[in-house]
Amino acid sequence: MLNLSGEKKKKVGAWLLLSMIGMLVLLPFAPAVVMAAEEAAVEEAKEPEKAKDVFYKEEGEFGIVSGPPAGELVYPDDYGSYGDFQSRTIIWISNQQHLYFGSFVLAVPMFVWVMELIGILQYEKNPKVGKKFDDLAHEMMKISLTAYSVTAILGGILIFSFLALYPGFFRYLSGIFKPVMHIYALLFILESGVLYVYYYGWDSMNDGNGDWKWSHLSLGTILNAVGIVLMVMANTWVSFMMSPAGVDAEGRFLGDIWKVMHNPLMVPVVVHRILGNAAFGGGVVAAYASFKFLSAKTLEEKAHYDWMSYIAMFMGILALIPLPFAGYWLMREIYAYRQQMGITLMGGLLAWVFIMQATMIATLFITVNYYLFQAMGRMPGSERYYKYFKVLLAILVVATIAWLTPHTLVMTPAELKAMGGAQHPVVGNYGVMSAKNTAINTMITTTVVSFIIYQRSNFKLTVPWAWKGNIFLAMLILGAEVNILFLGVYGYFIPANVRIGLSVPQVASTLSVLFIGVAVNTKMLKGAESIGEIRWGKMSVRGAYALFMLAVAFTWTMAVMGYLRSSVRLHWHVNEILRDNSPWAFTNPLGYAGNINSLNVLLFWTMLLFVFWLSALAGAGKKKVEAEEAAAAAVGKAVPAGSH
Repeated sequence: MLNLSGEKKKKVGAWLLLSMIGMLVLLPFAPAVVMAAEEAAVEEAKEPEKAKDVFYKEEGEFGIVSGPPAGELVYPDDYGSYGDFQSRTIIWISNQQHLYFGSFVLAVPMFVWVMELIGILQYEKNPKVGKKFDDLAHEMMKISLTAYSVTAILGGILIFSFLALYPGFFRYLSGIFKPVMHIYALLFILESGVLYVYYYGWDSMNDGNGDWKWSHLSLGTILNAVGIVLMVMANTWVSFMMSPAGVDAEGRFLGDIWKVMHNPLMVPVVVHRILGNAAFGGGVVAAYASFKFLSAKTLEEKAHYDWMSYIAMFMGILALIPLPFAGYWLMREIYAYRQQMGITLMGGLLAWVFIMQATMIATLFITVNYYLFQAMGRMPGSERYYKYFKVLLAILVVATIAWLTPHTLVMTPAELKAMGGAQHPVVGNYGVMSAKNTAINTMITTTVVSFIIYQRSNFKLTVPWAWKGNIFLAMLILGAEVNILFLGVYGYFIPANVRIGLSVPQVASTLSVLFIGVAVNTKMLKGAESIGEIRWGKMSVRGAYALFMLAVAFTWTMAVMGYLRSSVRLHWHVNEILRDNSPWAFTNPLGYAGNINSLNVLLFWTMLLFVFWLSALAGAGKKKVEAEEAAAAAVGKAVPAGSH
């Protein structure tokens, strides 16, 4: 210090003086700092608070409390409103519309991927056929691209509706799923990027079945994988609301997001949703093709869209056939999770809604069979099978009547007294699951038989064992149906907990007809003599309208199932965790639900027809440009060189 120059001594002295002043200023805070450090040390030494999981408690699972309790929502602080209008109805409509378009843009890329793969595999054998499938895939993707933008807009509307009308509920749910919310957002951005590269890179990466085309198909694989993951994540929110897990009795998050997502109903809900989306997407694309078929001006266009509607319908039916089985599995899991919840759905407050749902599904199967009958009009030689469709239709009608019959009837007190109870002594027997399982398996088996007949409509079998094959098919179908009917009747004589297991052998009988029957019939058609080529474009107008009805029935069925899934929670936002304390915490009556479901269907198809129109407008513009370029090229060839 003594050796420092005068200027340096001044600087060091000033620094020491400021340090001392700083220490004096901070001295009063020293006890607080020490106390905070001591508290932190105590907290670190303490065991973290643990609580028992509301679902996994049977396994003695405890988790570290990592979030606040659900608490009690208070009206109007935690709820928003628009006058006297039910806020729940606004959420209902916005949610349903987002679900419709989300299902559509999830399903269509699956079909596109299959069509593009077929096109690649067929290209080497027959380039013309390969290009036909590739063009079909491209056209399907064009529809999906427009619908994707609508889906994003509807998703934004849904989020803002939740923030404005149900802020307390949205705050709790987003808090529970906070560990994966950013993943969902990033996946959505990734899906958008892959989608646009996949669509706009279609022509530049199209080299038949070369490396670039396989790379393009790989993009489609990534697109579908991301879409399915997004769908699974979104469905974990829905299934968590029905069957919460990963939280304690107070609704506090216990630190394991996988348990929250992998709640008891997550897997059956996801499987049911994937199949439902695929069937719905096939129906909508078939309706689009029918729209184009009816408005086509040339026979070539009619032939193309007739073929396209058949392909879309066929892929939709592949998902429709296992869909009832997935639905029964979901109901079985609901009963296993909470028996009272299952009773509310099937035999209590919501039982009549299932009659509405059964009406729609019966409409689906009858419409599919009617379409196949109409489509046979384009098949030379199919007239010899027309007589069988009367029998098949009669079977479908009888099965539908059995399926639509309720267990109990809505009656006045005088009618109840006269009948001796709410259950009719004869008709009531058809309202139980033994009859309904038998009915739906019979309807699916009948539909498979219709398809087998359609397969061979314009062929004459030439294999030497054709008569043996026909006998085998007849015995297979008859044996399966006898087994289905026997098990259905037998179910009336055994306890309910044993009866539910009979659905497995009934399903096995139905699937045997599907897989073995179609495989044998396809084998019999090998080398068959063609009576005449399929006359694509010659399908009747009634067949085209049948596909519209099929798509609308799919749409209405999804609306009914959404109402059921939401209403089964009764007055809970999250079942037995977060109570709905809004003025709208009651189950809407059937009439109101039917009106809102019909409004949702009408609104969706209005927007979808607008999407169809936009796609057609873009296609017309492209054709006009191509025609002008072709005309200019023709003129250029016609002008002799040097004539200018």
